[in-house]
Amino acid sequence: MTTAPTLAIVLVSYNAREDLFRCLASLHSHPPAASHEIILVDNASTDEGLGVVRDRWPRVRIIENAENLGFARANNIGIRASTSELILLLNTDTIVPAGAIDQLIAALRAHPDAAVAGPRLVDGAGQPELSFGRMMGPLNELRQKLLVRGHARGWPIVSARVDRLTRQPRLTDWVSGACLLVRRGDAEPAGLLDERYFMYCEDVDFCAAIRARGRAILFTPDAEVIHLRGRSGADAPGATQAAYRRAHLAFYEKHHPRWAPVLRWYLAARGIKTA
Repeated sequence: MTTAPTLAIVLVSYNAREDLFRCLASLHSHPPAASHEIILVDNASTDEGLGVVRDRWPRVRIIENAENLGFARANNIGIRASTSELILLLNTDTIVPAGAIDQLIAALRAHPDAAVAGPRLVDGAGQPELSFGRMMGPLNELRQKLLVRGHARGWPIVSARVDRLTRQPRLTDWVSGACLLVRRGDAEPAGLLDERYFMYCEDVDFCAAIRARGRAILFTPDAEVIHLRGRSGADAPGATQAAYRRAHLAFYEKHHPRWAPVLRWYLAARGIKTA
């Protein structure tokens, strides 16, 4: 009888072969010490990257979807295909340095009350990403966007605050699904990722479902992962933005139904379509 690995690393790919190759190369150059498997769920990519993956990394388990099922559903397929104690949801536009995954696992195991752990995410130049936050809602979103946009524009005071925030371990409401470690014993009772989200907002929703069961979400800067951000959507920015707006509205309809009509009106007033 084969013993299940400790960790399943679930990747979802869609026409981003160069990012995928870079991510897999980092995982194989610096594999975690924990026993693990890599599961790649492909959403009907047409860039011929899977053939290269099979040649270069034959131990990667590949699941090919006949169509683009979206991020949440594809991740769930990967999770259900595994039996490991721990699951790492990892974007293909990440690069994982040596020791990062083991540090993430160690941080989660040091906090038995926590179901999820997320690392400090930085861009290719080493600048931090605000990859955690308070539960999405009108005021919290405004605060988060001011910090994110101010940091992106290089405002010194804001960037200094983001740097401080991302250097302190904390319990938070959510961490980014770009790199999210979760215990199977918490993921399954929470119902996995809500598949009404094609892409975007599913990580915040997932963390909310886990917190509703009395479990904690941990952000740990001891683990650091490079996130090159959203390259799979770079070729279709209009479709990507529309997917975000649909997910955003779906999130409000689920979690803030009184605010959903306000958001719908705001989007309509700006000429932004959600259907």
